[in-house]
Amino acid sequence: MEIVQNIQDDGEDGFSGLGLGPELLAAVTELGYEEATPIQREAIPSLLEGRDLVGQAATGTGKTAAFALPILQRLGELERRNAPMALVLVPTRELAVQVSEALHKYGRRLNARVLPIYGGQPIGRQLRALERGVDVVVATPGRALDHIARGTLPFDNLRMVVLDEADEMLDMGFAEDIEAILQKTPEGRQTVLFSATMPSRIEGIARRHLRSPVRIQIARESVAAGEAPRVRQTAYMIPRAHKVAAIGRILDVEAPSAAIVFCRTRTEVDHLTETLNGRGYRAEALHGGMNQEQRDRVMARLRSGTAELLIATDVAARGLDVEQLTHVFNYDVPSAPESYVHRIGRVGRAGREGVAITLAEPRELRLLKNIERVTKQRIDIAKIPTVEDLRARRLEHTKSAIRQSAMGGDLERFRSVIESLADEFDIMEVVLAAVKLAHETTVGNESDEETIPDMSARPDRDRNDRYDRADSYARRPGKPVDRPHARRTQGEGMTRVFIGAGRSAGIRPQDLVGAIANEAGLTGRDIGSIEISDRFSLVEVPEAAADNVIAALSESTIKGKKATVRRERYRSN
Repeated sequence: MEIVQNIQDDGEDGFSGLGLGPELLAAVTELGYEEATPIQREAIPSLLEGRDLVGQAATGTGKTAAFALPILQRLGELERRNAPMALVLVPTRELAVQVSEALHKYGRRLNARVLPIYGGQPIGRQLRALERGVDVVVATPGRALDHIARGTLPFDNLRMVVLDEADEMLDMGFAEDIEAILQKTPEGRQTVLFSATMPSRIEGIARRHLRSPVRIQIARESVAAGEAPRVRQTAYMIPRAHKVAAIGRILDVEAPSAAIVFCRTRTEVDHLTETLNGRGYRAEALHGGMNQEQRDRVMARLRSGTAELLIATDVAARGLDVEQLTHVFNYDVPSAPESYVHRIGRVGRAGREGVAITLAEPRELRLLKNIERVTKQRIDIAKIPTVEDLRARRLEHTKSAIRQSAMGGDLERFRSVIESLADEFDIMEVVLAAVKLAHETTVGNESDEETIPDMSARPDRDRNDRYDRADSYARRPGKPVDRPHARRTQGEGMTRVFIGAGRSAGIRPQDLVGAIANEAGLTGRDIGSIEISDRFSLVEVPEAAADNVIAALSESTIKGKKATVRRERYRSN
């Protein structure tokens, strides 16, 4: 068995030497990716050779591209049929959509037909797409089994199976489902398994279903407790459609003297730079597509104060040391905790106070929590500044400008204007009019500010970290958990939700966990005890998330059926 382990990022260049075809190289270039991550550099060549593979790497290290690009390369080499060539199994609906989107982006030049299938989505739409023919299916285990039972997910053309986030799938109770699916797939398939951890259950799957796999372990760069820079760390939960408006508002409130805004790709760098300049900010782009002379000019403008914002990729910003830097912005959550640490380490040096701000989409909350676990530092989730906050801050700027002008002198020539107006108006009215004019001249029109949804009210998952995977999932598929004393031993900050479906409806623990994870955005770690009776079930969830869970499940189906969902009604003793 070949073993490649403890691989660290050595900073070598990207994708051109990995054996990918021209269409895929063009795709990653167009998307603005400048270099391959360690897991991509090590996994892609082995997968292109047709080897089975076990990869251990943390969430956010680029695993999706590590298997997506080889799938697409193989697709381009085979004759297209209606039956799928590859099956990717993922734990949640959210991840199914994310992986599907990535495959679409990478495979656009190959006209790849990619279909995500998961519970909660109308099955008729999935059936029609499968009937028309697809190349790659990205599925949650439960819905994949449903289609297999219906005979609508044929495997006669299947060449590759990927288990993504395998440890999470096992934690969510999908072990039996995964085994059942793999038993249905062709023996000669290529099998790929990615997992953040390698417990014995994962090793068992690898032994049973993989043939002499290459093993890759990406060593995480160690970050000791307290080693991360002591800067003010804040995150804002923002839908992607409102990110540009949000960063503009945050910039106005924070008013950095010099800041770096990190983006994932050079395409995003160019777009954001153009947009922010159009909104009146002095922004400069910095990425790998620029030559050294262009980079030097950009840095000179930043250091001289001609530019106030540097919009950059990680690769381009390596080795930069800007003394005036006060803020670091992450336009997206960094793909790895180590990257986050390196980024925010650019402020707060030499005893100076620094600020690190991250703009996170709701689906990136897991990455944010992963960063907190690695750095052992809390990242506060704050509300986006309101229009009123913005106006108050702008008034402070006007006040400061007036104060500086008053201290600077050279005001005598305006005295006659004030004295003449004082004959017509109260002196306070004259002053107010002057302040209003100065303010409007400085900030422009404030009436067209965009409304940004407040998404900061997220369950505080930190308090539930004590519920490790073993405790939360002592239950196993096929072994419903019956804990009559669960209410008396209920964890602090937890509450129980009543679901009007039980064993008689075929409900299993993994069905409930999968539904809550997909519909309400919780993870296996967040869910406590599960009690399943004949006609109903009780699930322990964080108190802060209970209303969201109830609302989400009330609008969805479990095992294809609607069920009553509410808080448990306790009887008085």
